[in-house]
Order: sequence, then structure tokens, then C-alpha cells
Amino acid sequence: MEISDKLLCLFNADVRAEDDRYVVEIPRREVDTGTVEPGETYRVALISRTDSETTASEPSDGATPSAEPQPPVETGELRYVEIEDIGKQGDGIARVERGYVIIVPGTEIGERVKVEITEVKSNFAVGEVVDEDF
Repeated sequence: MEISDKLLCLFNADVRAEDDRYVVEIPRREVDTGTVEPGETYRVALISRTDSETTASEPSDGATPSAEPQPPVETGELRYVEIEDIGKQGDGIARVERGYVIIVPGTEIGERVKVEITEVKSNFAVGEVVDEDF
């Protein structure tokens, strides 16, 4: 899949029915960081989850779902993220689905970078910057 140079933000959201329409909510952080302005019109691309992207509630092997959700990233995966905070050791922190943390060394708050996930733990991952301009 090709990612447009005009991409402003990337997030997961559910589509919900509301009266006679369907609604996709924009995360508050996208407005707070100035990526999205209320009242403006944007193009939206919806990408379907593929069958290989099962969730903890839909195990592919027919087993009972685990009580703890699985990390939303995998080692080797490429992600576009925005650095939202700096950790105690000075590394950049980005958050993705369900608030899952990706630690990105050598980055600053507000940077938008493409990272490759190099390590995955149950409550955080580590990513290495592969592209600083996206």
C-alpha cells in the first residue's frame, strides 16, 4: 500500500451508528497537536482489517482469548508515529492503538517519524527511526 505525502495522521477507530448516520471519532490528541482543526473538511481513507490481523478477542487458532490484549505491533513492522512525550531517559514516546507505547530513541516532542519496530513487550515496544520526513 502506498502512503500519500499528504497524510496528516493515522489512527484506529470504530464506526458507530448514531441516529441516521455513522460516526468515526477523531482522537483528541489529533486536534490538540494541531493536526486536525474542528470545522475543516478532510479526506478520509478507511482501511479494512485483513483476516490475518486477528485481535485478542478473535484468536485464529480457535483457542480461548487471553485475558490480556496482545501488543498492536510486531517486530519488523513499519509505523508512522508522532512523538507525544519524552521518557525519563530522554527517549521519545509515541502512543498507538489502546494507548500502547512505542519508545523511539533520538526523537523530540512533535516529530513525526517512520519507525521500524525492533523490540516488542507486553506493555511497550521500541522503534528505530527509518525516515524523519513523511
